[in-house]
Amino acid sequence: MSALGRVVRAGVGRRRVQTAVLVLTTLMSVTASVLAAGLLVAARAPFDHAFARQHGAHLTAQFDGTKVTAAQLTATARTSGVTATAGPFRTLSVRPRTASGSDALPAGVDLPPMTVAGRADASGRVDGLSLVSGTWATRPGQIVLAYGKVPMEPGGRLTFPDAPGSPTLTVVGVARSVTGTADAWVTPAQAGALTTPNSPSAYEMLYRFRHAGTDSQLAADRAAIRATVPKGALTGSYSYLAVKRQETANAMAFVPFLAAFGVLGLLLSVLVIGIVVSGAVGAATRRIGILKSLGFTPAQVVRAYVGQALIPAGVGCVLGLGLGNLLAVPVLGEVGTAFGGPAASIPVWVNAVVPAAALVLVAAAALVPALRAGRLRTVAAITVGRTPGVGRGRLVRRLTGRLPVPRAVSLGLANPCARPARSATTAAAVAFGAAAVTFGVGLALTLGAVQSGRMLNSAGQVVVEAGGGQGPAGAQVVHAGGESDIPKADPAKVAAVLRAQRGTGRFYGTAQAEAVASGITGTTTVVAYQGESSWGAPQLVSGRWLYGPGQAVVTTRFLKAAGLRVGDTVTLTERGRRTSVRIVGEAFFTEGEGMALLTPTSTLAALGLDAKPGQYHVQTKPGTALAPYLTSLNTALGPVGAVARANTSNASEVIATMDALVGTLTLMLVVVAGLGVLNTVVLDTRDRVHDLGVLKALGMAPRQTVTMVLTSVAGIGLLAGVAAVPAGVALHRLVTPLMGDAVGMTLPASDIAVYHAPQLALLALGGLLIAATGAFLPAGWAARSDTATALRSE
Repeated sequence: MSALGRVVRAGVGRRRVQTAVLVLTTLMSVTASVLAAGLLVAARAPFDHAFARQHGAHLTAQFDGTKVTAAQLTATARTSGVTATAGPFRTLSVRPRTASGSDALPAGVDLPPMTVAGRADASGRVDGLSLVSGTWATRPGQIVLAYGKVPMEPGGRLTFPDAPGSPTLTVVGVARSVTGTADAWVTPAQAGALTTPNSPSAYEMLYRFRHAGTDSQLAADRAAIRATVPKGALTGSYSYLAVKRQETANAMAFVPFLAAFGVLGLLLSVLVIGIVVSGAVGAATRRIGILKSLGFTPAQVVRAYVGQALIPAGVGCVLGLGLGNLLAVPVLGEVGTAFGGPAASIPVWVNAVVPAAALVLVAAAALVPALRAGRLRTVAAITVGRTPGVGRGRLVRRLTGRLPVPRAVSLGLANPCARPARSATTAAAVAFGAAAVTFGVGLALTLGAVQSGRMLNSAGQVVVEAGGGQGPAGAQVVHAGGESDIPKADPAKVAAVLRAQRGTGRFYGTAQAEAVASGITGTTTVVAYQGESSWGAPQLVSGRWLYGPGQAVVTTRFLKAAGLRVGDTVTLTERGRRTSVRIVGEAFFTEGEGMALLTPTSTLAALGLDAKPGQYHVQTKPGTALAPYLTSLNTALGPVGAVARANTSNASEVIATMDALVGTLTLMLVVVAGLGVLNTVVLDTRDRVHDLGVLKALGMAPRQTVTMVLTSVAGIGLLAGVAAVPAGVALHRLVTPLMGDAVGMTLPASDIAVYHAPQLALLALGGLLIAATGAFLPAGWAARSDTATALRSE
């Protein structure tokens, strides 16, 4: 090993505290940066690859067949900006029933409505379908199901009771459409045979455009298509961006706050590394002079100190790389398989670029103090001592000495002025840590609010199940006569029992069905409300809650998917019947992937569906004990045919993972900031070891020594904490809306405005706590130092 290598190794081994600080600093920053960059790329890659491989449709458009002909739709391929088309395909909404049974799905089950397209083959210039199993439908009597829609393999049979002749079709294949252009496909002739005289005539066209990278570009493309067909012919559309957001939502929600932690970590890394290397140079001035006297050139001295920073930083990079990839596994677990590819993972180039960039930053941060070491004159470096200049901070010490506080406290308050540059960097490190705490607490509060408000009808303490076979997926078991297996209880009797029950505050009923919504591919879950339900409504982002028939409330994701705004109209179709509802409000909820449509029960009645509530949501009066209330209520509901249970919403694993990551990264940032303080106080204590010896010789007790050292950072910590709180709040207000945008949702204002005066006051003390914790160990070392040894130190 060369002489320079031995110097570097000796420096790393001798300065254990500084080495630990550098390792943890780079570990934290690389972990957060790898996660942020990796998830941003890896979450989107499977969709992008599948979309390119299958020539996915930028826009899936639905047209009213009574207002436009197939020839006119074919002519839209010449619209400016269109590069490729497929169609027109005849489409219809049908409700099939299983004619054969399997372990996953028994016979005799009425399935939710599905959108069936008449398509001659699976290939095409747009939306080439990939067969997962089986073959393509080539003749009447055959059907191909979309992957993941119905748990049925090739060979299974579906009957269509509402179609002419109630035909039974055999499932011959299962195919995957990257943008979900239909729920099933049949031959064009079979599509015509399934159409009833009362069925609305509809077509589907698939488009690719020259410019379709943003929502605004797709909106312009959609407008161009609309202008080429008769007015009202375009009934709805669905963009690939909406599908992409929906499929990658869970992973993309992590990216904004991980990026924020990554930036904080990198900035704190640069700062702390500069503090550590600068302190190492200041504490080893005599050693640097000796090295130069032995023949080391200034360049070798610079390389030695940069190397002493890069070695522990390299260890931190390796550990951070492993930890970042490990934490990404649960987040990326389901990404990739949805598009027929391998499970997603962080790309190799991200694993290479992030550590390399971190090491470059470490080298740059260490270079400035290392250059100062290289420029030191040999004789001056050998003869210089550790004790600060005599006059440095003398005026401040005189002023603090007049304060009515113990002498140990006044000395501690004056100490930061002896080395103002070092004190300023310490304050900056503490401020980063305190800002991270403020940011992390805000994120935890926001995620808690999202957790409690993400499910529909979560405000009531009790749910009354009124029967009925239709569940959340819209499927129900039927008898030969067509009646559901579980009859619904009489709504009037259930309501009478609830009103008569002691402890009932207020309640409302909900019914659920599946229908086809214009602009949305496939079926849409319709949740219908009966009674005064504003107290149990989801949080609104804009508009207002339901206040009359013919209205609807949807999420931001629904609006973006359908290309609509609050005030627009949506047409619902079910078994040939249509009704239109006007969107009066934009709400926030994630149940059913945020694609449900909320409306009064009169909407279901207009579609000819069962509008009787299947559930009642009850809010009890204040002070009502839940267990006795449920026992008494179930006794009363028994003769009616309903049952009551406590309303327990399932916690989101994604949000739980977010909380764990936020807590882990916040703790790591705080530890790094605290270690930065520890390193600074260690250096300061070593620099002032002779002064400490004098003070101890004059009678300063160990407890007073601890007080003096802690006081020396208390003022810095308090000021840094007060300054950091607004920065943390501002960062939270910047990042949380981006988290909503990443998943195609708009977060309610109340979920963002989570800070209140008492919390801010406590958070302002965070800087003081970080500084005091970082200084505690060096204060103990200073208190235990031997007086005689300290007096001999120079």
